[in-house]
Amino acid sequence: QVQLVESGGGLVQPGGSLRLSCAASGFTFSMYAMSWNRQAPGKERELVAAITNAGGSTTYADSVKGRFTISRDNAKNTLYLQMNSLKPEDTAVYSCAKSRYASSWSGFHYWGQGTQVTVSS
Repeated sequence: QVQLVESGGGLVQPGGSLRLSCAASGFTFSMYAMSWNRQAPGKERELVAAITNAGGSTTYADSVKGRFTISRDNAKNTLYLQMNSLKPEDTAVYSCAKSRYASSWSGFHYWGQGTQVTVSS
C-alpha cells in the first residue's frame, strides 16, 4: 500500500533553515507528481509546493516563493523541501502528498502523517 513518511521537522529560530524529507513506498514514485502541504492550528491545509513526476516543473505558494525549494530523487523514492529564511508564520504541520497524475497540481489523494515545524525565538 502507499506509504508516505515525513521527517526533518523541528524547532528553528526565525531566519533559520530546515530540510524536510518524504520517503515514499508502495507505488512507482517516478510516475507521479508530488506536493508539500501545511496546516497551522485553526487554519485550512494549504499547498506549499508541488513538483511533476520527473522534476521538470514546480509551483509554489506566493508566501514561500524565493525561500522554499521542492525537489525529488526518483532513484531514492524521496521528496524534499528545503526551507530557508523561515518565519514564525511558517509554523505548521508539513505533510507530503501523492497525485493521481504525472504532471498536475491537483488530484492529490494520499497523504503522510506530517512533521511539525515550529519557528520561534
